[in-house]
Amino acid sequence: MKDTHLEIEHIFKENSSPNWRADIYIYWLITKPHVWRLVAAVVFSFCLSGINGAIAWLTKPALDAIFIEKSESFLATLPFFIILLFFVRGIFTFLTNYLMSSIGAKIVKSIREGIYEKLIDLPMSFYVKTSSGAVVSKILNDIEILYQTTSNTAKDFFVCGGTVIILSVVAFIRKWDLALLSFLVIPLIVFSIGVLGKRMKKTSIKTRKLISKITIILHESLLGMKIIKAFTMKNKMLLRYKDTLSEHYRSIMREIRIKEFSAMSAEMLGGIGIAIIVFYGGKLVISDQMSPGSFFSFVTALLMIYTPLKRLSRVHNNFQQARTVIDRIKEIVNKTSEKHGGTEKEIQGSIRLEDVSFQYPDASDFALNGINLNIKQGELIALVGPSGAGKSTIVDLLSGFWYPSSGNIIVDDINTRELSLNSLRKAIGIVTQDVVLFNESIEANILLGHPDATADKVVEAAKAAYAHEFIMELPDGYNTKIGERGVKLSGGQKQRLTIARAILRNPKILIFDEATSSLDSDSETKIQKAIENIIPGRTTIIIAHRLSTIKKADKIIVLDRGSVVQQGRHDELSTQEGIYRDLCSMQFGLNK
Repeated sequence: MKDTHLEIEHIFKENSSPNWRADIYIYWLITKPHVWRLVAAVVFSFCLSGINGAIAWLTKPALDAIFIEKSESFLATLPFFIILLFFVRGIFTFLTNYLMSSIGAKIVKSIREGIYEKLIDLPMSFYVKTSSGAVVSKILNDIEILYQTTSNTAKDFFVCGGTVIILSVVAFIRKWDLALLSFLVIPLIVFSIGVLGKRMKKTSIKTRKLISKITIILHESLLGMKIIKAFTMKNKMLLRYKDTLSEHYRSIMREIRIKEFSAMSAEMLGGIGIAIIVFYGGKLVISDQMSPGSFFSFVTALLMIYTPLKRLSRVHNNFQQARTVIDRIKEIVNKTSEKHGGTEKEIQGSIRLEDVSFQYPDASDFALNGINLNIKQGELIALVGPSGAGKSTIVDLLSGFWYPSSGNIIVDDINTRELSLNSLRKAIGIVTQDVVLFNESIEANILLGHPDATADKVVEAAKAAYAHEFIMELPDGYNTKIGERGVKLSGGQKQRLTIARAILRNPKILIFDEATSSLDSDSETKIQKAIENIIPGRTTIIIAHRLSTIKKADKIIVLDRGSVVQQGRHDELSTQEGIYRDLCSMQFGLNK
């Protein structure tokens, strides 16, 4: 697919009707890029069906030649012919299975690529409402069912469907009236398949949701293992996990019962059909109205028909499971992505907030109320205030993660609603309290700020962030793997890496969101020096509870309950009655 993300999104959005025809068409569209593999697989499957038909057809002349004509020459050549027939059958089986499995693997790869790209394009509102574990479960567990559907179910449909058709022709040629009699049970089999298929879809939806819940619990447990151990939550978490596993087990067993009941119904009805044929056909042989060879050829064809018929009953149930996966994929791809396009511009760093108000989805109160700010290019601005005052919300709005509920944010005289997100975010470097590092080398994590930077530039950025010294003390230096979320490093070391990443990015706008709040004094001092190294010439916004980091700010904005209550320099605000002076009193022991 030329553009996996857009192609997958288009396929699922254009066929969003909740009916089986739309789901089959979706399946065809995602298979279409591999159509020649599919054609080859179908041809090989029909060849396989033809060989199965040949086995049934040749039963009559083989039996007649051996038991009636007593032909020793035919008997001598028969084993070689059987070996050749099954050798060719094995080749066609391999080719069919290989091609269908490769198509399934390619489909799964394409969908996973498309959904991952879609996830990156989705707005923050999606992640506020959606568990990351549920998303992981859809990408890993649910989509895997599509692979099984293609490699096994679709293959069975073509092979077994072709076999049923060819063997039916053999049966009709041998004795058409007997064939009609034997096929009376087929409508009953089809009816039972339809009824059970509806139940399978409902049960499969519940199973997919439960495996998603299991993934969520595992994901949360792995992220919060320290808390689980520290608060001795083992028994509680284990009970929660076991209860969900038990519920998932019961749902799986319901699926198995539906599948096996479907197979059992086909088995029983098939047995009725065979019993009728053996009785009626036997009477025809006894009365010399049918030769033993023709009868056994007919019975062979009939017995070989019922096996693929039973598999076809599973095909329908498996397709119903695949339909639930398609529905769950739609839950992601049908979401509206972040806006694309807009004005492309090299940002310089001037920012204005004009009467900005913002309310988070499903929240009852506004996080920001009528904020007006004017930040000049190159200014150092500090945002302070109690927790929940709206400081981080302003930063998120500036970064384009959200748009104001009302009012405007103007960057370089362009409304952020009209500015391309690519231009806006390229101009911003963010260092947050919640450090985000990946299970890669130190160099790879720093390079996220500027993937094309040279090794010398990486070292230069690390030195500016006071990180080079500790990096060189590690066993593999810049090639050291730091573990998931940088677990092998201290808090201060992790924070300095994120600052090095921001330095390498060389942004026009720098944002420090509580970057030193959880660090010891030594780490804070080093990070403070690193911050001072990169501030000159950039518009810088610092959010801090520790006021020692913001004394040199050009302007301090004091927020409370989503509103600006004070603004000015440190020496001005520290002498005025208000929140800022109270904070100074608590931290520096100033007298009111």
